[in-house]
Amino acid sequence: MIENKVAIITGGTRGIGLEIVRLFKENGAKVILFGSREETVNKALEYLKNDNLEVDGYYPNLNDFDSVKKTVEEIIAKYGRIDILVNNAGISANKKIEETSVSDFTSIMNLNVNAIFHMIKAVVPFMKENGGGVILNTSSMVSIYGQPSGVGYPTSKFAVNGMTKSLARELAPFKIRVNAVAPGITNTDMVASLPKEMIEPLIKTIPLGRIGEPRDIANAFLFLASDMASYVTGEILSVDGAARV
Repeated sequence: MIENKVAIITGGTRGIGLEIVRLFKENGAKVILFGSREETVNKALEYLKNDNLEVDGYYPNLNDFDSVKKTVEEIIAKYGRIDILVNNAGISANKKIEETSVSDFTSIMNLNVNAIFHMIKAVVPFMKENGGGVILNTSSMVSIYGQPSGVGYPTSKFAVNGMTKSLARELAPFKIRVNAVAPGITNTDMVASLPKEMIEPLIKTIPLGRIGEPRDIANAFLFLASDMASYVTGEILSVDGAARV
């Protein structure tokens, strides 16, 4: 579906991001994953190599625009183009506001919002030169409904939605589509570590009767990245089993 497209996936070393990397590679893309540290990037590359999936990996500081720009320029020098950007890196939060420090809130906004801006700003000039591209952001179901604690996380995802919708309008004349995927509760490492008595009540709130799998979320990204979604831009696609929190 995305044969020979050059795709960057941030937060690509684990969970949903790693599954997006795998699925994009299986569908013919040239994939570059970004991680936060050299060791996590190397671990992910080795894991994928064991399944005969050869991808490239980098670990720029997403909070530093100069670091991001330098890495993007290295990728352009090597591959000649960037067709797809998936902004998946992010951190969550669950503290009550009295327990949330100013630095906690700032850290969330830096990675979940500012880093996305840095990546998009670095990539867009090359997409314009190339005649188009696709930018996909990871949002969340809490960007629609909020959550009862950890205000920084839903705040950041509301911002991601606003950035997505605004840039979709700004970049459409350049044939650059911008969309977001809003996952619900997904069976990542973090969720798998939770006790059964905590997960089962959550499942009961989901009409489809199960939590999502990383492949469910990755499939949505693949659709939006492909030409099957060539007339879709500015959308926040919920992938949550109709859960309403």
